[in-house]
Formats: sequence, structure tokens, C-alpha cells
Amino acid sequence: MKYSYYPGCSLSSTGLEYGLSTRYVAKKIGMELHEIPDWNCCGATAAHSMNHDLALALPARNLALVEKQGLGLEIAIPCAACYSRMKYAIQAARSSEKERQKIEEIIEMPYEAKNDAICLLEAFAREDAQAAVKEKIVKSLNGLKVASYYGCLLVRPAGVTQFDDNENPQSMDNLMTLIGAKPVNWAFKTECCGASHQVDAPKVARPLIYNILRNAKANGAEAIVTACPLCMMNLDMREFEFNKAKKEFDIPVYYFTELLGMAMGADPKELGMEKHFTPAVARIKEAFKRPPEEEKPIKKAKAKVEEVKEEEKPKEAIDNE
Repeated sequence: MKYSYYPGCSLSSTGLEYGLSTRYVAKKIGMELHEIPDWNCCGATAAHSMNHDLALALPARNLALVEKQGLGLEIAIPCAACYSRMKYAIQAARSSEKERQKIEEIIEMPYEAKNDAICLLEAFAREDAQAAVKEKIVKSLNGLKVASYYGCLLVRPAGVTQFDDNENPQSMDNLMTLIGAKPVNWAFKTECCGASHQVDAPKVARPLIYNILRNAKANGAEAIVTACPLCMMNLDMREFEFNKAKKEFDIPVYYFTELLGMAMGADPKELGMEKHFTPAVARIKEAFKRPPEEEKPIKKAKAKVEEVKEEEKPKEAIDNE
């Protein structure tokens, strides 16, 4: 389990807890993350909405630096937007020699599109990583009902990302099941959160967040788990905002790496969980105290037996009690 690693801008700022929890969990399971030296911003939304060449050149420079290192590794990328931009740059360079040469000219270094990029979720969803995670679990989430929220960029466009099912992805759900959580079936797991439009077009974007939270609540979710810094910020911050106006939601939002870390015995502060807008630690501690899922059917069965016994008692025996 070795990867080149592109942390992106968010993991040292608004997504700090994603960076902390990623490093913690990776170290626990022996996953090596080799950070790209001298990496730069991928351009995210700003670049591709303004200039096509810049939108390819910014992520391609990072990819070229990986080639220069010569490690021959896939690049693991935590941020969904960064992941998307890297995948587009790889596809452009591989599908058009003219485009590849133009990219080289702009970034002023060789780039042959040799290395593949994967999202961090995919790295953890692979069989070897799941086996390693399973070995390190010391606490179970005991049936905590979670809504796995993938957002729109991890699995789409399918022809670019080539990861999971673009309508009903399961990789995060499987990881949550591994640590004892219970993924809920819900309709908004790949809906857009509004991304940066939460800032420049709130009248249009706020309902997107509201509907995600409402659907998660309607389907019994006790928590939402995600793998994108912008999705996390939007859901966490806006839930806090909605609740200030009217206490409507009680659904803490987590990075999938935070929940993996907690299941491995991490202190919440090691993972940065105190930085959430919507309080997040208490819900996990409460889940740890629940009876294990396998005990619940047994307790229900025993209660049913006692109920039947009570019904079968002779009337005079009941009267004498």
C-alpha cells in the first residue's frame, strides 16, 4: 500500500481534520503516503471556469512532478475537486498528443501521463486496505445509522473517474459496515452540495444542502459521512446555520477517515474533530456504548419469550402475584 500523495490546499486549512485523520489512519494500517514535493493548487473550480489550458496545466504540473520522482506509484488524492481535475488532465494528455505537448509547453517540464490518479476513498476501499483496517478496529460503531455521501465528483463523469457505480456507489458504505455502522438507503448520496456556489449564489445553493440533510433525516440517518472537504464544509457549516434559525437537524457530519480513526481507538483531538461546526464527538462516543448489533436480536428474542410466558400464565396465578 504505497501511493504518491497530493494533499491539496484544503487539508491544511478548511479541511484540516481530513488531513489529520488521513495521516492517522494511514499510519495505523501501514499505508505509505509520499507527498509530492513542491505541489501546487490544482485550480479547482476557478481555473476550469476561466481558462481551458490553465485548468489542465495546473494539475498536470503535479502529475509531472510525480513522474520526475520516478516512484511509479498511483497518486492518492483526498479532495474530490482535486481528484476530478487530475483525472481530466490525465485523460486529456492520453487522448491527444497535441494537448499533451501544449501542457508540457505551459508547465515547462516533461509530462507523459504515466501515473494514474485515484481518490483516497478508493485507496481505502481496496481489499488490502480493508483487511488492514479490520485488523486495527478496537471499537465498533454498533449499528450507528450513517448516510454515505459521495457528492457529484467522486463518481462522475463515469468515463473520467472510472470509480464505483455513478448512481449507487458502495465503497464508503462497505467501509462503514466494516467498522460496525449501518449505512442507510437514501436518494441523495451522489447529489451536488452546491460547492462554491454556496458563497456566490446562496439562494440557489442553500436548498441543495437543505434537501440533502432532510433526505438523510427522513431515512433515519444519525450521521453523514463524506470524502470531500468542500462537501464537508458545506454540510457541517450549513447544518449549524439552519439550526440557529430553527433546530431541525441533529445529524453530525464526518470524514470517513475520522470514523475509521475513532474505530481504531484515536482520541478525537488527534483527528481534529473538535473543529466541526456541528458537534460531532458525542454521537460517536454514544455509539460505542450501545450494545453490539449481534446482541440486539438475542435481547429482543428473550423479551418476546418473557412476553409469551406472561400471556400463558393461568389467570389465578396472575391474580395471586
